[in-house]
Amino acid sequence: MGIDVQKPEGNMIIDIGGGTTEIAVVSLGGIVCDESVKIAGDVFTDDIAYYLREQHNLYVGERTAERIKIEVGSAMSELDIEVEDISVQGRDLITGKPKEITIGYKEIAKALDKSISRIEEAVMRTLASTPPELAADIYKTGIYLAGGGALLRGLDERLRRKTDLPVFVAEDPLRAVVRGTVLLLKILINSTS
Repeated sequence: MGIDVQKPEGNMIIDIGGGTTEIAVVSLGGIVCDESVKIAGDVFTDDIAYYLREQHNLYVGERTAERIKIEVGSAMSELDIEVEDISVQGRDLITGKPKEITIGYKEIAKALDKSISRIEEAVMRTLASTPPELAADIYKTGIYLAGGGALLRGLDERLRRKTDLPVFVAEDPLRAVVRGTVLLLKILINSTS
């Protein structure tokens, strides 16, 4: 992501992967404080499938719920961008017949609200346990998002509102962790040769 984690300043990084969300404050090449929550992309997908069952009596598979998350997934019900509603097919839980509904980002924001609130709480706990000098650095540099969950529309804005800090999404959030690992390995290999 272009962050120099070797510097003596604090940086907060949130990696929202498939199974967990990792929140860490890093400085001088190490983790100062961190928290891990088992809420991430897979839970978001499950939340969407559950919401469709409960609100629309529509049973959909994991692939369909994942597609909904990608196409109209949102962390906020009020977005500054236009996101078109999509048609979703599944099985009607009452009649057992195939059924189609139209769903939009506002409903998905409702479906994901509780899970995203838990991530927000973990971010706030991590900020609260951050040493004051590093907290001052984070106030200036902001929070960085990585992982596939960082692609969820409005998540950066929602975290910005919750923390009153700037929030930046990695240029390529899906590969940011891998690219950082490759960079670290190169540094380690060069230091041993």
